[in-house]
Amino acid sequence: QVHLVESGGGLVPPGGSLTLSCAASGSIFRVIGMAWYRQAPGKQRELVASINAGGSINYADSVKGRFTISREIAMNKVSIEMNSLKPEDTAVYYCNAHLYRDYRSHGEYWGQGTQVTVSS
Repeated sequence: QVHLVESGGGLVPPGGSLTLSCAASGSIFRVIGMAWYRQAPGKQRELVASINAGGSINYADSVKGRFTISREIAMNKVSIEMNSLKPEDTAVYYCNAHLYRDYRSHGEYWGQGTQVTVSS
């Protein structure tokens, strides 16, 4: 009964900016961490950025200095601000959450994915 809903994908020219948002809802006791992944055609899915319950953040080297991940803890939301976008950023972006559904049960959940296309 946990659902992750993403928004913000679309078409943007090189050098442009885009912000993706994700909200987790349903049976949530405690969120351990949330993250953004992406998968381009012909490539493996890769971690873009993650943030845990303590606020520790990690970025892929390819996006450092350009992307910023943030979390609204009370609302179980995570967003990623993407600046200076490049054609190689084109991919389907997925929201991921690792959370407890109750005091003893936890699992990993994925959003449906949202397309980001960087092209002139």
